[in-house]
Amino acid sequence: MGWLIGVDVGGTFTDFYAIDRATGAIAIHKTPSTPANPADAILAGLDVLSTTHGIPAGAIERLAHGTTVATNTLLQRKGAPVALITTEGFRDLLEIGRQIRPKMFDLKADAPPPLVPREHRFEVRERMTARGTALVELEDAAIDAAIDQVAASGAEACAVCLLFAFLNPVHERRIGARLAERLPGVSVSLSSAVQPEFREYERFSTTALNAYLQPVIGRYMLRLGQELTKRAPNARLGINQSSGGLMSVERAADFPVRTALSGPAAGAIGAAHVATLSGHPDVITLDMGGTSADVALIRGFEAEIGFGREVAGFPVRLPIVDVHTVGAGGGSIAWFERDGLLKVGPISAGAEPGPACYGRGGIEATVSDANLILGRLSSTLIGGAITLDPAAARAAVQPIAARLGFSIEATAEGILGIVTANMVRAIRTVSIERGHDPRDFVLMPFGGAGALHAGEVARALDMTTIIVPPAPGILCAQGLVVSDLKEDFVTTTRMAFEPGNRQAIESVIASLNREAQAWFTVEPVPAERRRLRLAIDLRYIGQNFELTVPIAQTGGASPALPDVETVRRQFFEIHEKTYGHFTPDDPIETMNFRLTALGETDRLPPPSTDTTARRTLTAMSRRDVWFDDAYRTTPVYDRSMLIPGQAFDGPAIVEQLDATTVIHPGDSVGVDTALNLVVEIAR
Repeated sequence: MGWLIGVDVGGTFTDFYAIDRATGAIAIHKTPSTPANPADAILAGLDVLSTTHGIPAGAIERLAHGTTVATNTLLQRKGAPVALITTEGFRDLLEIGRQIRPKMFDLKADAPPPLVPREHRFEVRERMTARGTALVELEDAAIDAAIDQVAASGAEACAVCLLFAFLNPVHERRIGARLAERLPGVSVSLSSAVQPEFREYERFSTTALNAYLQPVIGRYMLRLGQELTKRAPNARLGINQSSGGLMSVERAADFPVRTALSGPAAGAIGAAHVATLSGHPDVITLDMGGTSADVALIRGFEAEIGFGREVAGFPVRLPIVDVHTVGAGGGSIAWFERDGLLKVGPISAGAEPGPACYGRGGIEATVSDANLILGRLSSTLIGGAITLDPAAARAAVQPIAARLGFSIEATAEGILGIVTANMVRAIRTVSIERGHDPRDFVLMPFGGAGALHAGEVARALDMTTIIVPPAPGILCAQGLVVSDLKEDFVTTTRMAFEPGNRQAIESVIASLNREAQAWFTVEPVPAERRRLRLAIDLRYIGQNFELTVPIAQTGGASPALPDVETVRRQFFEIHEKTYGHFTPDDPIETMNFRLTALGETDRLPPPSTDTTARRTLTAMSRRDVWFDDAYRTTPVYDRSMLIPGQAFDGPAIVEQLDATTVIHPGDSVGVDTALNLVVEIAR
């Protein structure tokens, strides 16, 4: 029984959430991120946890890490030089793509140039059929000729993407083995290993992205692992995946593309944990940090999973927590478009130089500057670690106010209104546009700035309840602590979904189960912590896109297939919800079989508090805060002094180390047994 630590590296801050499994004691910490080398902030934070919070290095049992290194590498295009080996005739597939315009209403916008330039894409003569049999055999001479070209290109990584390799990977594996033998310093990504699914463009793109990231992520993981071993020799390092589960550092080095959205995924998992403790199964999350805001839908205490996203403009075909991101954060800059309209974001001041009020050289007005002007932020952050400069904030907003002809306060309020509208549009994307009424959900804000803006967002969506977690600014890090070990297995098998094919369907499931059981053994996961989830992608015959239908969830045993008619009814329900109709007599077919293996972590109890020493609800101070076009003298409460059962009405400000919560006039607040703030919006 030791300490579990979650570390979430964000664009502005690196967050730490630590819990002692033996006593339930919690320690949290925030430190500015170090974009040049994210590991520096992690290691510095571990030193603070050791010296300030008294966490012995030898008592750290597990460090779970959510990383933005992959995302930033793709956004900045700072990955390794990559080569591609593909089937003869498919060299240009990465550029042909789906011929969909990147921006619907911009006829001049181009798709991002491929990560593998054409002169580094090499063909081999081979061909698998759509049934997975070899039509043209792959010759050793062709393999060596392609590898000679890879060597001459100077590539540090090579993606191998052959047609129909997801059905029969033997040719890809031969090329991979020969690459490892002849070019041991070159990282290799096989499409049949990265994501063995049909649709070659998405499979090729995902594999190329993985290869592009391998050397960069590999070096980062190696350094972090070495330094962690020095500081915490007994700790096991787990890397969060975009699907919301942990994998080993070795798997992360082999499949870095799985970490592209690991930070937002951790937030959704943390929100699901808090939702479970508070008893609210249906939640819309609002994770607002320094650079962006991520929103997600949680139903039945489970974050929704999607299987296709774009990262930095490139399609990725992997299981990913269904998070929608907009450029709306505390550091989002207010600026004027060519049409003369005021915009907020997606450009951000980031960690360096940061908002003007940080006093680090920033001169442009940001959302944080507007909040400080309106009294919603105090003059210090993170327990006094950062001192804010109100005069610098007003100086930054003044030119905008002068251009608009508004007061500085009205301009600051307008900046907040615009950033709120950006977040509301994002929430509509994951809710209304997918058939969900946000009024049926609870809003859960987190991140450093989520609770600052939740009141306006909830009102705009006509939502009635807000739940603010005990440590909202650290929730992504907390989500890492409660994340399970996870591995996803998938195979494409196309057949009619009918009783006559039941034996063939069960054979596919059994094959996936053997892979999952082998993974349980390698990790190793104790038998009592093993869980399996089976889903099948189904569609009507002739339909272009499939729907994922959850089939079964078990312990460590292989999931059993229900009767075919039961599964058909599930498919009809999902089809009707997605498209508004279904036809019960049309035949359906299977496309992908998905088996998720989980190694469950300890279920952590709600945070404890001393309810005997602090019973009187007392404001620690009062200050003027701008509400409804005027300043109001507003009580400021210390979050650490609040206990279950206490209640108060707005206007109010609740401050804590990692976040600030704004309670609007007329809203009521109660503290539940899990120390969440439950805010009821005035009607």
